Amino acid sequence: MRKLTYFVAGTIDGFIAAPDGDFDFFSPYLTEDYLPHLAADFPETLPTPARAAFGVADAPNVRFDTVLMGRSAYGPGLAAGLTSPYAHLRQIVFSRSLGVSPDPSVEVTTEDPIALVRRLKQEQGLGIWLCGGADLAGQLLPEIDELIVKQYPVVAGSGIPLFRAEFSPHAFDLTGSRVFDNGSLVLTYTKASA
Repeated sequence: MRKLTYFVAGTIDGFIAAPDGDFDFFSPYLTEDYLPHLAADFPETLPTPARAAFGVADAPNVRFDTVLMGRSAYGPGLAAGLTSPYAHLRQIVFSRSLGVSPDPSVEVTTEDPIALVRRLKQEQGLGIWLCGGADLAGQLLPEIDELIVKQYPVVAGSGIPLFRAEFSPHAFDLTGSRVFDNGSLVLTYTKASA
């Protein structure tokens, strides 16, 4: 069965973006010791235009072949004219407001996220990457099998949280960690067994 992995960048205090959705304040932490790790271990999570810059334009997908995005996660690329940010993956955007997809390679759906993910998990293939945002992550929390947090050494104080959901604790086990010279961490959590 395929896994759903929430692979996301965040602050020490658990925010994935500023209150207005901006995440440029993470840029100083994308350093020379950190970026090659992302390109080598998670090449499919780089937007298609960035893959060439990192020398992985033709790299095969290692972990994921499908990416899920909420409207807010898809929006920044769309605003910049990038209608298919992850052309090397099957792209599914959950949106009630977007309507028709602006790109034939991007599926836009209003389907219940839980039902769709359960169906995707039954298909053959690599893993499913939940790119964001907080609302979609909150809805899909019961289906998340793995959480990989790229934690940057910054405190935001407020902003968009990793999850926007009702109080409902879900236990995860820390199964991997990596520390970088710039103070960034990559923390891997797996859903705790019942």
